[in-house]
Formats: sequence, structure tokens, C-alpha cells
Amino acid sequence: MPNSVRPSSWRTLFVHDRWPAYRDWPDLLGPLHEAFECLGPDPLPARTKAWQPDLARALLQLDLPPWRISQLLSDHNDWLYRRAIRDALAEMAQQGWGEPPCGFCVLCLGSGGRHESLLGPDQDNAMIIEDYPDARHMAIDTWFQSLGERFTARLDDYGIALCNGNVMARWPSWRKRSSEWQHQLQLWTGRRVVKLVQLSNILLDFSPVYGDAALAARLRAEALALMPRAGLFLHEMATLLDETPVALDRFDRLRGNGKDAPHGKALNLKAQGLLVLQGSARLLALVHGVDAVDTRARLRALVDRGVLDAALARRLEGALNGLQALLLQAQLAAVAAGRVPDCWVDLDQLDADDRHRLRQDMLAIRDCQRLARAAIK
Repeated sequence: MPNSVRPSSWRTLFVHDRWPAYRDWPDLLGPLHEAFECLGPDPLPARTKAWQPDLARALLQLDLPPWRISQLLSDHNDWLYRRAIRDALAEMAQQGWGEPPCGFCVLCLGSGGRHESLLGPDQDNAMIIEDYPDARHMAIDTWFQSLGERFTARLDDYGIALCNGNVMARWPSWRKRSSEWQHQLQLWTGRRVVKLVQLSNILLDFSPVYGDAALAARLRAEALALMPRAGLFLHEMATLLDETPVALDRFDRLRGNGKDAPHGKALNLKAQGLLVLQGSARLLALVHGVDAVDTRARLRALVDRGVLDAALARRLEGALNGLQALLLQAQLAAVAAGRVPDCWVDLDQLDADDRHRLRQDMLAIRDCQRLARAAIK
């Protein structure tokens, strides 16, 4: 694996605040041009979220791998975040709230922070606010509470649903000053408490989506600096990882755990596959001081540091792509049938080759899970 990878030009598709100028694209991008043409040059945000399955199908026609498609779907969600925040700021200015009283940064968390979302993610976000005097807390926090409530409500209107677990910047737990976030991380990583590790697993996969990215970079550096002294915390993170086995039985046959399964042949590829891989890569990254966020970048950085064998890393990258491929196909089929996309696949709908590849992917993920567990002494 190369030490550095040239950024893909695909990642510029939604980098600007304006809608992509698709009418200038070459004929080579015909399927993508047709998908954009259906919406027109200045579509409403809610229409573009509902249009994401069409975007995914066009990208599949262009032979993009599912891991790249998940990046682009996540990039489009970032575009929606920026639109929601800009519109909320404009509304506040119009209503007399004025400009932001200090610097801030909105973070996407979880799969959005890793840029590994597919169809139908809900909101996971947070806000870092530049430090300000305690005497101004009521006025400043009220201002940012209003911003958080407004942009998360807009995202919900667009089709990115409010988080059932309230992991959103509209709530004080996920909206703090920079120094408060540092103190929060010190508390979370200084103890062995299941709930605090679960919250950290959500927070530590973050990326800045709007505002002062330096605040996010500072938080990342502070989090990594805490890890050498966070042995109990990391041990609990590894224990939680062990409690989520991959979708294999004791004879290494594909088998779901049955929890909330719609039928006996259903596998939850997120809970018993992707989350195990992503969690293992996160744990190894924290232990070895890797600041990358997305799973592929973490795997490559771990290879560079001699932590991960290159052959295993290739198997894991293939597993990430393979599981996302199966899940994306199942989600597109659900949308076509008028159902809400979820994380289940039906083993009976997979042919022998797909089942064989899925089994090999699960074996690779289990190897990574064991490696991550062994990294915690």
C-alpha cells in the first residue's frame, strides 16, 4: 500500500456550496448527468436527499466501488449540513440575533464523520464553541442552542432524521466550549464505564462540517494525547468490541444473532459486520496514535506503522467494500419496493459466490477484532 494516496477528483463533487455544474460534464458521465438533470440546476435540499438512491444507481452504472459511493453520499449529506447551517444563520440574522458571538465548529459523528454512510442515516452531530468567559455563558450558549435547534430541525425536514439518542448539537451534552470538551474527554477516558465508552465511540469518529476546523483539529490532538494514560478505558472499549461478534456461528458458518431479525435468514450487516470492523480499526488507531478517521485510512496508517499486516489490510478493505456493496444493493431494493432502507440482508437472496465472499469477509473482520483485542494488555 502506498504511503500517500492522491485525493480523488470524485470528492470535489459536493465540495462547493453551490449545486454541481453538471451541464458542463462530458458524455462519459452520462448516467450521472441524467441523474442530476432530473433535479435541475437549483433543487430544494429535501428533494436532493430523497434523490440519493438515484445518485447511487448512477454511480454504480459508472462502476464506482461501493466504498467510494458511500463517501459521496456522505459528502452530499455534508452539503446538506452546510446548507442547513447557512440558512439557520441567515434566519437568525434576519430575526435580530446578529452574527455568531464567537467562533464555532459543527462536527459530523459516527458513519457521517467517517464518510461511510449509505442510505438512510440519522443525525449524529456535535458543536465545539470557542472558549469564552463564564460571565457570558447564558447569552452565548442561548445563541448557539438556537442555532443547533434550527439547523437540526432543517436537516430533519430535508430527510436526515433527528437522532433518537439525542446525539445532536441542540442538546447541551453535545454542545460545549473547547475547554469543556477537553475536560469531558478527560473524564470519559479516565474511567472504565460502559456508557462513557459507548459515547466516546460516537464522538471519536468526527469530522468538521462547518465553521473553524482548527477547533476540531485541537480536539483530535487532545483525544489522542489522552490515550497513553487511558488503559482502563481502552480495555472496556475492547471488551465491548468482543461482545459484538461477527455473523458467524461456532463452525464459521454465516449466522445472525437473531436480535430484532425480520426472519430467520436475515443478517444485520451493520451490527455484525461493519461496526465490528470500524470499531476494531478505531481501537487500533487510538492505541497507536493514528489521527485518521475513515476506516480505509486507518487501516493504511496502521500498515505504515507496522501494526497491521498488509495482506490482512487488503482483506479488510475488501471486506469493507463487500459488505457495503451487499448493504447498498439491499437498501436500493428496499427503496424500489417502497420500504425504508435498513441494515438487513436476506441470505436466501444471495447466490453461492456472494455467500462465500461474505463468509471470507466476516473471517477477515474477526481476525481484525482479535488483533485489536490483543493490542490491549
